[in-house]
Amino acid sequence: MPARQAQSAADGRWDMSDKVQAQHVARKAMLYVRQSSAYQVTHNLESQKLQYAMQDRLRQLGWREIEVVDEDLGRSAAGTVTRAGFERMVSEVCLGKVGAVAAWEVSRFARNSREWQQLMEVCRIVDTLLVDQDTVYAPRQSNDRLLLGLKGSLNEYELDLLRQRSVEARYAKARRGALLQAVPVGYVKTDDQHLEKDPDRRVQQAIALVFRKFAELGTVRQTLWWFLEHALELPTHTPRGATFWRRPSYRAVYRLLTSPVYGGAYAYGKTEQRVRYEHGIPRRAARRKPREQWLALIPQAHEGYVAWEEFEHIQQAITANNLRTDAVGAAKRGAALLTGLLRCRRCGRKLTVRYTGSGHDVLRYACMRGWLDNGEPRCLTFGGLSVDDAIAREVLRVVQPAAVEAAIVASEQEARHQDEVVEALRRDLEAARYAAQRAQRQVRRGRSRESAGSRGARAAVEPRLTARPGDRRPHRAPHGGPRPRATCPHAGGVRGVGDPARGGLARPRHGCPSEEADCPDPPSGSGSRGR
Repeated sequence: MPARQAQSAADGRWDMSDKVQAQHVARKAMLYVRQSSAYQVTHNLESQKLQYAMQDRLRQLGWREIEVVDEDLGRSAAGTVTRAGFERMVSEVCLGKVGAVAAWEVSRFARNSREWQQLMEVCRIVDTLLVDQDTVYAPRQSNDRLLLGLKGSLNEYELDLLRQRSVEARYAKARRGALLQAVPVGYVKTDDQHLEKDPDRRVQQAIALVFRKFAELGTVRQTLWWFLEHALELPTHTPRGATFWRRPSYRAVYRLLTSPVYGGAYAYGKTEQRVRYEHGIPRRAARRKPREQWLALIPQAHEGYVAWEEFEHIQQAITANNLRTDAVGAAKRGAALLTGLLRCRRCGRKLTVRYTGSGHDVLRYACMRGWLDNGEPRCLTFGGLSVDDAIAREVLRVVQPAAVEAAIVASEQEARHQDEVVEALRRDLEAARYAAQRAQRQVRRGRSRESAGSRGARAAVEPRLTARPGDRRPHRAPHGGPRPRATCPHAGGVRGVGDPARGGLARPRHGCPSEEADCPDPPSGSGSRGR
């Protein structure tokens, strides 16, 4: 055995310590401690203990000055987040202040080639060793450098493999319809990982009312305005899953009407995340994918608020409301009857509507898209009042035989609308009454507990207040201490008088059971003894 290895064995060092030279020990050693997530930091405590125990390994190798770098606990080494502790460690190595950097395993340093190669190259230049639980690596030696490069590549591959396995398992579970993440409003998750309707009837009826109103009004915007006009609220979820009610928004109504879960279907993979870089900073954006690109779509997976066929009809209506060249679109503002219905005979484009006149009430139909988009000559333009009047007369002539029946249907619809509003307000009133009654019960329960406590305290004190002086013995302090002095009844104390011959208190001449010096109103002429 060489002399240095024999000395190392005598000092209690491990194998491979022949790579540790005096210039390494003269500088400090830095122990890098890291765990990838906050969950690991909280629960995987044994891993933390093993990593911190590497200080003993460094001491056995000869280092006395050891600095622990644990600022990166809970941060991944995949290269997607900034690690302040790792950057500080690399900067210390660059300054030549570090003789060795240590970790329980080298994968703690980095799991991406960029940071791993940076650390290895810096350590080679300044002659800094890398130490793990098994081996001491000298980056200036070609064999160790090759081994470190292979380990870095394997660590990166291992991370990618674990991530790929996790994603594939997640996708397989989603294809079966068993992957439930955030539960949408109106549903609850059962113990067997299935969706059921929320047992709250107010929630159920409010969501069903949204679908009925869309079927009647035909657009998402009109449905929203109807709820706002009648001051009706819709349920929503907090980040913790609790249900609360709020003023509806367009986004809330649109999500209710377009989410397949309300048609009784399970859907997964509707969106995808895209990453783009701005000035070197990654920005994530979500993109909604077409239905044929969804990962899973399983109709009739649970009970829906509408049938799947009706849900499909709603999606077609919403798509048709979009303003496109191949669709009519939703009804617009203005007095024109034929908006979006007329096309130019020459070019086939839709005619646009323009309002002129001092009051902007004179409408004209014009083909101007070619001129606006491509600078082509205008095709045609004509007044719309006469055209709309002719169309209105024809429509009235067609519906005149059923005018009475149409009036009856309109009256019934108006009555039904009023009933729906009254029913919704009644549900809101019942919910408010229930919340008030619950609060009252809680207040009464608190008061009853307080009164029970006061009755117990009164029952414990009353025997002492009603006892006669002759029936009571002088109080003695616990553990043989001095006997407490009787307090004056003017200060709310307990009245206790004993026999002076037996160690009790003598009754003062002015009638107070306390000593004259302790009484707040002693008789005139009494001394100031004890003050």
